[in-house]
Amino acid sequence: MRMITRSLLALLLSASMAAPASATCFRGINLSGAEFNGRGAKINEKYTYPSQKIIDYFASKKLNTVRLPILWERLQPILNQPLDPDELARLKTSVVQMRKAGLGVIIDPHNFATYDDIQIGTRVVSNADFADFWRRVAEEFANQDGIYFGLMNEPFHMPATQWQPAASAAVAAIRETGAKNLIIVPGVEWTSAREWERASATEMIKVTDPANNFAFEFHQYLDSDFSGTHDTCPRAADALDAINKVTDWLRTNKRRGFLGEFGGSGKPECLKGIADMVQAMNTAKDVWIGWTYWVAGDWWPATEANNITPTKDGDRPQLASLLGPGLEDKSCAGF
Repeated sequence: MRMITRSLLALLLSASMAAPASATCFRGINLSGAEFNGRGAKINEKYTYPSQKIIDYFASKKLNTVRLPILWERLQPILNQPLDPDELARLKTSVVQMRKAGLGVIIDPHNFATYDDIQIGTRVVSNADFADFWRRVAEEFANQDGIYFGLMNEPFHMPATQWQPAASAAVAAIRETGAKNLIIVPGVEWTSAREWERASATEMIKVTDPANNFAFEFHQYLDSDFSGTHDTCPRAADALDAINKVTDWLRTNKRRGFLGEFGGSGKPECLKGIADMVQAMNTAKDVWIGWTYWVAGDWWPATEANNITPTKDGDRPQLASLLGPGLEDKSCAGF
């Protein structure tokens, strides 16, 4: 009887890992800091992983996911060579801290589709190099509950015809390890939702996944140039329109989406825009698996417009715009 029970549990666990993530399950925050500066930066002087304090704060706010930016060169100092053991240990320690707090973790190489500022898909940094990196990462985190693979932050100044083969090679390398973790695949043009159909869709639709457990990633800000670098949100309506158009595309093409970055200041038009975007995804649970707000982090300056790291006075106003209807969606029970 015990042997039968163990076999049944193993079968159920395997099925659970292979199944697509529940719609709207990801409601989280980018905790930035581990990607700061470049090679040779000293831990806790030039870059840092999230503190237990900030992890516990966001977990207490009923968010359930951290998108964790890291630096590829720091984790793998030499292409096609083993991951750096010290940096890998730091990453694993941070992941354990977040998982113990009840937060899922999206591992995010925050490299803009480059390695040492050289684009992926070139003679110097090949698609195979990128696939090798993800194979090694997948071997460390394969099939661990609550761990997800965000292939790359914001490819830009490269066509989708260059990026898609790299992304596809990484997906294939991950699956060859036996890992069934959710994979999150960005488009080009800074992963812009607004530019998706023009710049990315035709090529990125070619991405396939043997495990059928991936989503496309989008970013969308609300300021004048959609960069997220201004403290006003005059284009909030355009940002919402971009989300709605992506929703239509996802439904038409039977794909899933994830909003990896969006944000705004505490100004009223930004707060409303943030809430409207969250609500749009909450009402499209059939195609959106969720979102992570940009940004928070122990070292982020208090004056940064999008920063929702709490102050000595408590929560930032943007948090209330995120904690709206749909946060307690029962489809996410057991996340």
